[in-house]
Amino acid sequence: MAGLEPADRGNINFNNGEGNGQQRSSKLFYVPDGVAPWPDQPVRWVLEHSLDFFGGREEIFKQVIADLALEPLMRVPIRALSKGQRKRTLLALGLLAPQPILLIDEPFGGLDLRQSREAAATLRRHITPDRTFFLSIHQIADAAKVCDRFVLLSGGRVVAEGTLDVLTAVARQRAGHNLSADFEEVFLALT
Repeated sequence: MAGLEPADRGNINFNNGEGNGQQRSSKLFYVPDGVAPWPDQPVRWVLEHSLDFFGGREEIFKQVIADLALEPLMRVPIRALSKGQRKRTLLALGLLAPQPILLIDEPFGGLDLRQSREAAATLRRHITPDRTFFLSIHQIADAAKVCDRFVLLSGGRVVAEGTLDVLTAVARQRAGHNLSADFEEVFLALT
């Protein structure tokens, strides 16, 4: 979806038209897991450079910095950040990007419990009618903190999709008994 690998099949459509590479980059911003962009540059430089380069959302710059507790890190080079600090910086890059679709790989990787909750709240705060977030999350409980709709994969295949209520109902129907609304239990029943 991000266009990092050539597709072996399928299409991506934007507004009823097939998305080519240029259209994809204007519509979708990809936040990878575990990347350290411009490792010798401080966090402030990386964020401001990205704003300038991508024509990002300058009006929310200060709020994103506050939401992700990045102020103490603004002078620290990217290479000196811990995994969690780097993840928060990458999330900031994504939130500041101008594209209406944000694809985030493992948004809570490297974050402790408190940081995960704060990052989830930040993502929820920055979801707007003009913005769609796709999150690739392996920890199902984390997905339930942020997402409104889910696509469940097992063995590389879609096994179910919908809201938590819909998925819970389908899981209960398949399991043939009362199943708790715990998303992990729902996921296990459907995969």
